[in-house]
Parts: sequence; structure tokens; C-alpha cells
Amino acid sequence: MTKVIILTGAGISAESGISTFRDADGLWEGHDVMAVASPQGWNDNQALVLDFYNQRRRQLHDVSPNAAHKAIKDLEQKYEVVVITQNVDDLHERAGSKHIIHLHGELNKVRSTGNQTLVYEWTDDLHAGDLCDEGHQLRPHIVWFGEMVPMLDSAIKQCETGDIFIIIGTSMQVYPAASLIAYAPLGSEIYYVDPKPHISYELSNRYGLKVIKEKATVGVKSLVDELLNRKK
Repeated sequence: MTKVIILTGAGISAESGISTFRDADGLWEGHDVMAVASPQGWNDNQALVLDFYNQRRRQLHDVSPNAAHKAIKDLEQKYEVVVITQNVDDLHERAGSKHIIHLHGELNKVRSTGNQTLVYEWTDDLHAGDLCDEGHQLRPHIVWFGEMVPMLDSAIKQCETGDIFIIIGTSMQVYPAASLIAYAPLGSEIYYVDPKPHISYELSNRYGLKVIKEKATVGVKSLVDELLNRKK
């Protein structure tokens, strides 16, 4: 079965109403992003970090998967589909996609600060004093700046066996996620869906990438329809 690798970023979730991680000035309510998304930030002001992720987790209750998320699920009718996402929301899961790799963690999970193998489902607010089974404080299950990306190797292995790649709503500027396209086999079909594509001409020329200059809900639906019709 033909294998499709989907690489998604903030652009696909923005159309569902998920607010961006940070404003254009790199701040979150006046705070540097490193203050809420780094181990140092956690050590300096745990309450601020907890509040930041609690607000983002609450937001998930008010949003739904959009047409792009649902179209990705539709591809599973005739293709093997693996979604590799930089997003920490659960919209791909709620749309019904079966195989999802979260590179940067998941908002609806928390983990132990003392034993990172202890990971728990968590949909409510997380507070100081919420402990794991071994008595350690719980923290958001998010990959912060400066931390290893534990799911990167799994993502690379999937990319190495892909036939078609679809990049959606990401600038391909944030590493290591941006490096995944380098693992696409020679001759793969590669599509980039974004209303304001920022991908370099060098990358485009090197991989024969086809740009679809549309927002995700329009461009992904159109591309999926084409791919499904191709398989008749």
C-alpha cells in the first residue's frame, strides 16, 4: 500500500481557532517564550508555566477538528497514512487519524519530573502539588526548548519509507522537525500546503516540491480528493 507521510504545524490548527504559541514579537502576555517553554523557565517560575499550559489545555475544550484534519483521515480509505505533527493539541486524534507521532509532546498528557517514563492522561488544570505515583511533581508532557525530542527517531524511520509527503502549515524553519524532509526517499512526491509559503527555493528545487498556496482547509481537501481519485 502506498504510504503517505503528513507533516503538520501550527497553520492547520490555527484554522480551528487554536491560538498561536507566541505573538509576532516573541512574547506571551509580556513574557519571553523561554520563560514558559524551557527547563529554566520551569525552575524559575513553576506557577507561570503551569498557568500557560492550563490556559492552552482549556482552549482545547472549545475547538474542533477542521476540514483539513478530516481530509487527512479520509486518506486512510486507500493509503497508509502517518501523521507527524509539531502541534501539541489533539485535533488529529479527534478527527480519527490512527497513526500520529507528536514531536513536541501533548497538551492532554503530563509526566513526572522525577521519572519521565511515568506519563498520564490529563485534561484538567495541572497544579503545584499534583504528584506522580512516586511522589514527584507532575509537569506538562511537552518538549521544551533545549530538551531532546524523544519521538524524532520514530518519525525519521517513518519518513524513510514514505512514498508521498504532504507538508501543511509549517515554515520548515524549526529544527529538528524541519530536517525530516531530508529522509524522504529519492523520487518521492512532496507537496507543501500553506497560504504564505516560506519554504526556501533551494529546498523546493532539491526535492521537486509542489507548492499549493492555499490555507489548509482548502488546499488539503483538494489534494486529498486528487489522491483518492488517483487510486480508483
